[in-house]
Amino acid sequence: MATTQATIARPTAGPAEERRAVVAAARTVFAREGWTHTTVEIVAEEAGLEPGAVEHFFKDKEQLLLSVLLDSAASVAAALTVIAEDHLGEVSDLEQDLTALGRAWLSPLADFPEHFAIVRHLGAEITRLPGGVLEMWQTSGPRQAQRELARRLERLGDAGLLDIPDSGHAAGRFIQLVAGGAVQASFHGALPLPDFETDALITSGVADFIRLFSPAATR
Repeated sequence: MATTQATIARPTAGPAEERRAVVAAARTVFAREGWTHTTVEIVAEEAGLEPGAVEHFFKDKEQLLLSVLLDSAASVAAALTVIAEDHLGEVSDLEQDLTALGRAWLSPLADFPEHFAIVRHLGAEITRLPGGVLEMWQTSGPRQAQRELARRLERLGDAGLLDIPDSGHAAGRFIQLVAGGAVQASFHGALPLPDFETDALITSGVADFIRLFSPAATR
């Protein structure tokens, strides 16, 4: 007696899944190859799709870069917002809490390695990038994180712990003094520093920041 054998169809990815696969592949390729050497064909191969599938969602490489960069920059900014709130939501020891914030502020370098690999490529390819890319990245990423940090620092000013006439300026100085040295020395996380060196840079930066914005400094 003949038997029928059931055939189980393998589900195919829908448009949303395909788009996510394209974005994930593009992030990997841009992190590895940079803007100049990335092509739609390479992204498609990384995603396991035909080039036409990539072009269905993104009309060209520029649009693909913007999507990837703005998405990952927003994710980093969101992570930094949580970090700022966690460390400055309730301050018991100003120096210790700012030092802990400085250490945590560097954690996205390890948590979002592809994003910062792309950032390193952007620095090297700045003259070749499409117009507007850097401005849009700065707005959705670094400036957003700085604005959220400014809001938390303003609370410290309101509490009399710091003298903060301009919270945006204070946030920029914190990032520059406390995190900037380690970010630059590690080339945005490409060459992680020894813990003792990171701690020394953060401790020194916090001391400089407190000296700049201490209420006593204005008397």
